[in-house]
Amino acid sequence: MQHFPQSNILSPRTGILIAMIAFAVGVRLVIFYFPGVFPYNFTPVEAIALFGGAYFSDRRLAFIVPLAAMFLADLIIGLHPLIPVIYACIAASVLLGFSLRDKVSVLRVAGCGIAGSLMFFAVVSFAEWLMGDTAYCRAGIVSCYVAAIPFLKGWLAGTLVWSAILFGGFEVMRRRWAGLNAATA
Repeated sequence: MQHFPQSNILSPRTGILIAMIAFAVGVRLVIFYFPGVFPYNFTPVEAIALFGGAYFSDRRLAFIVPLAAMFLADLIIGLHPLIPVIYACIAASVLLGFSLRDKVSVLRVAGCGIAGSLMFFAVVSFAEWLMGDTAYCRAGIVSCYVAAIPFLKGWLAGTLVWSAILFGGFEVMRRRWAGLNAATA
């Protein structure tokens, strides 16, 4: 009987990773369309990027899956001028997730989540200030950053909780199903 090599793109591991990211993006839509279900800005965006970077062995998929999932959600939610900056931050967080490959631990994931959240806060707030679309950003860069602090709190909390769910959930599944251990995704 002939055996064919398993495709990296069609492996069970890839399917599970994509499904987990799709679920998290679905949560992002719930947060947008049903305010109050989760705290404001309690999004899984940073966690999705770190997760993709950490677990997809194909580096192209590590970028494509989180960015494509976010793009599909943004098509539903609505596109805005900061999208290129946000997507650049997501790509940077995928790169940060590469540092977690084969070294996933609670402390490392939390550290990368905090670093990625702070990077996102700094970059997006700066871009918001450059655009000057809001009164607080037209008042100056400091007021722009101060006005963004409540967004950072929700973002950071969301990153840590959703990272625990994604990374923890996948680690539990890996222990239960040996087929998910092979780095073929």
